[in-house]
Amino acid sequence: MSPDSTALDAWVDVLSAVFMIVGATMSLGAAIGLLRFPDLLSRMHSATKPQVLGLFLLLASIGLQMRTWWVWPVLLVAWIFQLLTVPVSAHMVGRAGYRTKHLHRELLTSDELEAVVQKAAAKAAREDGSGDG
Repeated sequence: MSPDSTALDAWVDVLSAVFMIVGATMSLGAAIGLLRFPDLLSRMHSATKPQVLGLFLLLASIGLQMRTWWVWPVLLVAWIFQLLTVPVSAHMVGRAGYRTKHLHRELLTSDELEAVVQKAAAKAAREDGSGDG
């Protein structure tokens, strides 16, 4: 081994350790947010944003430590799968929680969905009234 490759290995190890610590800390923050935040929407935010970035950093750390090229496409697919599914599932949980009134309205700064729900309820009421005819 040349001195250059030893120095490069040391830098890769340091970068990998930093990615691992920051990624684990973000994942821990997401877990604490799931336990401590007061309502569904806050918990949903905690479960998505820091978790996706924390997972990315942990996967990058694994890729750096493996030191082989073939592991990177597998890790990329795993991260893209998370990147695509986590926001969709959070959106569905948020909408379901909103419709079943599992949220604290006083914590909302703006409620953009209320007008849509009111319009849909009025339309459903009109259709029910005209169908009895």
